[in-house]
This record gives sequence, C-alpha cells and structure tokens, in this order.
Amino acid sequence: MSGYEVEHNIPTKEDKPEHPPRRPDLSTFFSTLELVDTSDPQAHHNAHAVPQPENMAAAFRLLANAFEMMRGRSPDETHDQSGGSDLLASMIEVLRRNADDPPTELKGVPDSFLDELERVPKKSLKKTDTCPICVNPFLDDEYPLVVQLPCHKDHQFDLDCIRPWLKLNSTCPLDRKELLKKEQPPPPVEDDEEEYDDMYA
Repeated sequence: MSGYEVEHNIPTKEDKPEHPPRRPDLSTFFSTLELVDTSDPQAHHNAHAVPQPENMAAAFRLLANAFEMMRGRSPDETHDQSGGSDLLASMIEVLRRNADDPPTELKGVPDSFLDELERVPKKSLKKTDTCPICVNPFLDDEYPLVVQLPCHKDHQFDLDCIRPWLKLNSTCPLDRKELLKKEQPPPPVEDDEEEYDDMYA
C-alpha cells in the first residue's frame, strides 16, 4: 500500500472484502441495443429503419453470455428453491436461438412499459425471496429495486435482471405469457348483417 492511500484514507483491495458483483456489466449490451431498437424516434430519424441482422444477433448473444456468467456464479444450486438455474438455462437457450436466427424486428417492450411496472416495496419482501434470474435474495441489496410482472403476483424480479430480457422479449421468462397487450382489430362486418340492413332500407 502506498503512502497516498494511507494519507487520504483510501481503502485498498486488501481492505475490502471480495464481494462478486450481483450481475455482469451490461453496458456493451445496452449500447448494442441502441443500434437495434428502432422504436425510439429521438435515436432514429428514419421511421422505416430496420435493425441490421448482425446487430440483432450481437444483442442476443451479449445477453446470453451475460446470463451464462450469472449462471456460473450463482449460489449453490441445492438451496435454490426457485429453479433459477433451469430458468436461466432456458432463457440462455432462447437468446442463443435468436442470435443464430435473428428476428427482423425487436420484439421487446418499450421503456414506458418498464417504467410502469409495479414496484415491490422493500418492507413486503421476505429474507427468503430471491430473484428467479440471478437467484440472489432481494434483501442482499441495500436498496432493492424489485418489480412485479403483470402476468402473476409472484413473478417478481430484480429490475436490473429482467430489464435486458424484456428489452429483447415481451414475454415473462417464468410462464412465457405475452406481457404487451395487443390491440384487438375491430370485429369483421358480417355479410348477413349487411343484407339484414338492406332489407330495411
């Protein structure tokens, strides 16, 4: 330790206990995502812009690799009650399939959807509650940011874990339910009704 650290009371690596980060750095993923997310009119001036297949493949591959890292450092799987390892494995499989055969358009949710997700208050979380993706207890985080998906009240995730998944897929990773409500087309007009109306014309 040099005199500078001692003089300025700067903790060094020897002083800090080694805590691995809860999740990998996703900055490269999010910068790649900006290249493929054509839904933001401020970032893309061309309303008809379509993402390049190699960028789409890269986004899916980057997230699959990040989830693979999380899977490798997850806690002992024997105490993982949520089946997090199996969930993460199936999520990685979906991401790798999409990386090998990238879709022509991004099927994720907009930021407005993420902003409106119901937040789970810290006081309602139990010590045993874990994120199904990273399998870390929510309360291990000093300031947990836990969200509940609209498909089921028990589908709660760390926002930092579920956000990248939802930016690429608009389905819940647990039950694969579609989270974005599709606008229903108007019911088709029946020919019989028109004939019926003609009879009274």
